[in-house]
Amino acid sequence: MVTAKVWVLKKHFEGFPKTSDFEMKEVALANLKDGEMLLESVFLSVDPYMRPYSKRDMKEGDVMIGTQIASRIVESKNPAFAVGAFVVANSGWRTHFISDGRGLNLLPSSWPESLPKSLALGTIGMPGLTAYFGLFEVCKMKPGETVLVNAAAGAVGSVVGQLAKIGGCKVVGCAGSDSKVAYLKKIGFDEAFNYKTVSSLDEALRKASPDGYDCFFDNVGGEFASIAINQMKKYGRIAVCGAISQYNDSVPQKGPYVQFPMIFKELSMKGFIVSSWSNRREEGVKALLKWVLEGKLKYHEQVTERFENMPAAFIGMLKGENLGKAIVKV
Repeated sequence: MVTAKVWVLKKHFEGFPKTSDFEMKEVALANLKDGEMLLESVFLSVDPYMRPYSKRDMKEGDVMIGTQIASRIVESKNPAFAVGAFVVANSGWRTHFISDGRGLNLLPSSWPESLPKSLALGTIGMPGLTAYFGLFEVCKMKPGETVLVNAAAGAVGSVVGQLAKIGGCKVVGCAGSDSKVAYLKKIGFDEAFNYKTVSSLDEALRKASPDGYDCFFDNVGGEFASIAINQMKKYGRIAVCGAISQYNDSVPQKGPYVQFPMIFKELSMKGFIVSSWSNRREEGVKALLKWVLEGKLKYHEQVTERFENMPAAFIGMLKGENLGKAIVKV
C-alpha cells in the first residue's frame, strides 16, 4: 500500500494567500484494479489561475487544484499506459495518485531526452498553449503589427512575446523588476520597461510605441489595462487572459470604463480559457516543441525543491518572484 502526501485548502483565501491556509495530509491509496495505474509526481505546477479558481470551484478540505506534470507511471494494470511513461495530469497537489487513464496526456513520443520534461507544464504545456491560441486565435496577430504583453516575464507572457517575434511583429513587454526587463530584451523583445519604476505608465507605453498597439495580450487587468486600452490602434484586438492585479483584492477595484475607446476605435476584446482549444492541443504542443528545439523559443524555469514547499512556491509566484515558469520538483 502506498501513502500519498497531499496539500488541502484548509481555509479559503482572504486577501493574499498565507501558508496557514494550507494543510498537508497523508492518504493511503488502495490497491490497483484492472484498468488502473499508480502515478508518482516528478514535477508540479503553480499557476495564477489557482487563486480565483480555488474560490469558484473548491470547498475547504479539498485537495488543492493544479496540474501534475511529468507524473511517472510506477505500476500499471492499464495496457494503454506502460510503466515508466510520463504523462501530464490535472490531479492536484499530490505526490502519488491512482488513475484509470481518463484525462491523462502522454508526453509526445518525439520528446527528446535532452529536453527537461518539466517543460510540459510551462513552455510546451498549458501556459505555452495559452500564449499560442490566445495570440493566434484571439488576437489574430498579423506580421508587421505591434503587440503589447504585460506580466511579460511570466510563464505565459514570455512565450507570447517570443511567438509574436516569430510571427514577424514588434513586441513591447513590461515586468516588475529590472532583472526581468533585462531577460525580456535577452529573449528578443523590442521594447521592455519596469512598470514599478516608470513615472507614468501612459508615457512609458507611448514611448515604447508612439503609433499605438494592434494587439494587447492582457495578463494583469486593473489599472494597466485601463491605461493601455486608450493606446490601441483602430480595429485593435485585446485578448483577456488573466487579471492577476485583482486576484487578491478583498474589495473589487473601481476603474475607468472601456466603452469610449472600444467604440471610437472599434476595438475587439475577448476573454478566453485555453481549454476551449483542447481538441487542438496536439497541434499546439507540436508547434511549441518544434520552436524550442530550433532555438526560436527560449525558456526559463523557477524551480522550488520538495513537495513540502508547494505553498511557498505558490505564494512566491503570486508575488511575482518567479522568472518564467514556476514549478516544484518533488
